[in-house]
Amino acid sequence: MSGTISDATGTARALRHDAPHPDGFTRESVGWLPWLEPLPAEELTDRHHAGLVDRGRANSDYFRLLARDPEILRARTLTDKDIFYNVAEGLPREDRELAAAAASRVNGCVFCASVHARFAAHFSGRDADVDRLLAEGVGADLGERWNAIVAAAVALTQTPIAFGPAHVARLRAAGLDDLEISDVVHGAAFFNWANRLMLTLGRAVAPA
Repeated sequence: MSGTISDATGTARALRHDAPHPDGFTRESVGWLPWLEPLPAEELTDRHHAGLVDRGRANSDYFRLLARDPEILRARTLTDKDIFYNVAEGLPREDRELAAAAASRVNGCVFCASVHARFAAHFSGRDADVDRLLAEGVGADLGERWNAIVAAAVALTQTPIAFGPAHVARLRAAGLDDLEISDVVHGAAFFNWANRLMLTLGRAVAPA
């Protein structure tokens, strides 16, 4: 359940919620509630839909909130899609999702971790390893290739300047080429930023 309050002008609305928080990290579908009021779906214009890129995203409180600045949302969404869906070359999808899940696990973004953990498990078939990452944290042993990807994502997430030649050498030793290493960096760096945005604008809700 949620309630709303208005500011002194009666225009801006802040939201508060009493829905239960998740108990921990999970691959189950986690909800998300905003602290600020999203644009109502019926008020979306062609400009807003252009910012959403996919019209189906109008069903999401998160994207309707970001649609208040549709040009920036469009740039954000196209960047996201290129990093995770443009897999004709470079890193396989499951490894890109792993980098995002690891960054989200470090940052404590339960919502993002659930989404990217589901994708990592789906594309890799390694449900047990993904669950181990969620349960034990980024120190879990997932095999050297995934360990190297997680270590790189953690360094970029905690202190970006900490990522350096040792991480690149470890990724190369695990079999990644330069383009694949670039994809690890992009996936982790994007979600290091995206987690902070989502954590600032709202909170996760426990699965049904």
